[in-house]
Amino acid sequence: MLKVGVVGCGTVGGEICRAVDHGLVAAELVGVCDVDHAKAKTLAKSLKAPARVMSQTELVQASDLVVEAVSKAAAPAIIRETLASSKDIMVMSVGGLLDCLDEALSLAKRQGGRIYIPSGAIAGLDAVKGAMNAPVSKVTLTTRKPPRGLEGAPYVVEKKIDLRSLKEPAVIFSGSAREAVPAFPANINVAAALSLAGIGAEKTQVRIVADPTSDKNIHEIEAEGDFGKLFVRMENVPSPTNPKTSYMAALSAIGMLRRITAPLVVGT
Repeated sequence: MLKVGVVGCGTVGGEICRAVDHGLVAAELVGVCDVDHAKAKTLAKSLKAPARVMSQTELVQASDLVVEAVSKAAAPAIIRETLASSKDIMVMSVGGLLDCLDEALSLAKRQGGRIYIPSGAIAGLDAVKGAMNAPVSKVTLTTRKPPRGLEGAPYVVEKKIDLRSLKEPAVIFSGSAREAVPAFPANINVAAALSLAGIGAEKTQVRIVADPTSDKNIHEIEAEGDFGKLFVRMENVPSPTNPKTSYMAALSAIGMLRRITAPLVVGT
């Protein structure tokens, strides 16, 4: 049975741990880890089969697959240690992977590890991946979120955008995925995932809309190429404990774990 370790005991990490613990995934949860040791202990004790609280190095060594569910800034160190130890990793902070992509790919090839990236809170990555087998000329992501889900983003702080004064939807950012990821590190992992599946971070265009009339996190993907045209819209319910994260992000990770361990795989 696949041995899974989870680094990061917040919203997404907690949902993944509970899914394994409840038997939704054919895997064994060998341990959890978090810089907040108390948070890790609380999560571990809440499970039916309490998991061990480990250091990051202990968890990597005990696991076949490490799930990274921390922040963009902390992700590269976990990715490097896991791949250097010839273990597989599922990356939730895809923006952090972009920051060390060349090194991570080199380590994975040299050490025999694999990097898994769930679709997260967007739909259509299967179609984008298929389309990339022929020329693709355009990929655009439009993300629409309630203002409270964008509060504290570096770009919002730097530009002194008064989100609370908005009365109607407003485009607060337009640029490449490469620019969007550091500008909104807690909001736009979907842009990083889309860019890796498609035409790259420099060519993938991103628009971010702060929408005080919406209570959902909405992502729209438009793509054009030799395959034709694609338009996909996903309306996500925010996590009840973290408005910056869509509930679908955790469900997508659980779905990928089930795919990894399943005898039948459906979809590109």
